[in-house]
Amino acid sequence: MTSTDISDRNDPLTILLGAVEPSGDAIGAALMDALRAKAPDIRFIGCGGPLMAGKGLDSLFAIAPLSVMGPIDAFTAFPAALSGARKLAQAAASTHADAAILIDGWGFSRMAATQIKKRSKNTRLIKFVAPQVWASRPQRAKTLADLFYGVLTLFEFENQWLEQEGVATKFVGSPTFQHAAQQRPDGAGFRTCHNVGDAQLLAVLLGSRKGEVNRLNGPFRETVERLIAQRPGLRIVIPVAQAVEKDVSLLMEDWPGDPILVRGDDRFGAFAAADAALATSGTVTTELAIFNTPMICAYRVGPISAAWMRRVITTPYVSLINIAAGRAVIPEFLQENCLPDDMAAALSLLLEDTPARDEQLHAFPLALEKLGVGGPPAAECAAKTILSWIGER
Repeated sequence: MTSTDISDRNDPLTILLGAVEPSGDAIGAALMDALRAKAPDIRFIGCGGPLMAGKGLDSLFAIAPLSVMGPIDAFTAFPAALSGARKLAQAAASTHADAAILIDGWGFSRMAATQIKKRSKNTRLIKFVAPQVWASRPQRAKTLADLFYGVLTLFEFENQWLEQEGVATKFVGSPTFQHAAQQRPDGAGFRTCHNVGDAQLLAVLLGSRKGEVNRLNGPFRETVERLIAQRPGLRIVIPVAQAVEKDVSLLMEDWPGDPILVRGDDRFGAFAAADAALATSGTVTTELAIFNTPMICAYRVGPISAAWMRRVITTPYVSLINIAAGRAVIPEFLQENCLPDDMAAALSLLLEDTPARDEQLHAFPLALEKLGVGGPPAAECAAKTILSWIGER
């Protein structure tokens, strides 16, 4: 069968989707639309978050408990993850799923792929978003080759590690970044709508996981307190991920500066309006760069997780912008260096017309080009490749 035969099938395709991270939920929702455009009768099963639910996926279990970072959180989540992996495998077997697309979340994806491979041998396993073999643990490429038929990658430089192990790969780009690049938010309109006026505006991004929010709330709040003491008119906007909206809303009750909370794609208006940003390390740093928002990024995990990460990380940076640029364009404040005094000082430089601010603004375009921002739609490319790989069975 060739990929063009897919549309000639009398029975609809059944695709299992598995996403347990907010970023994976966004990727999965876009992929569902793209696959439906090519195969209107397609059937989706699996797990996902609110965005995938909005596209019609009835998730087999709640994914929030599985959105974790580091070995300690992963150990705590292990029973729920194993139960979820078995549910996906059972669903794949009972529906004779044509393919299982496991999105992001490497730890859970590996567990689920192992279970599906045992129980549903005819289901073609595909990974969407490779684990960071280029940032740590390059040996994971061998595990990918053992478990998956193919991998859809977000960044072109990832493919070399995977192809060395014989994994079929396709660079599709990052749908999250492409979605951001397509937005045309009105920064001035955002300021008017939220009564910001000409005041300086700082965006604060606390993360999309509950653990991130709890660990970073303290140092981020203290950083903001110091800045407001220096700049009494400073306004704060906090874009919040749906998965942690309730937690963030409660924490904001004792924050200074009467923070503005925004949700969903309203964050793009906040980015366009903000003079600078204090961001948790992650996808959002690249989104901020797309909107030319100078920033610092920070991250903190528990001591055991930190010791483990120091043993496995092979890159000197955590921000994709810095990795793409090959230098510290964005100041990174990690672990014991996540200090309010230092972060407030760095942000003060970005809130003014300084060389530090200009350096970031000049470095963003080249770094974004290296990350494939602005390419053809990732979800459409992924859907085409998935149907082709199913057809090759």
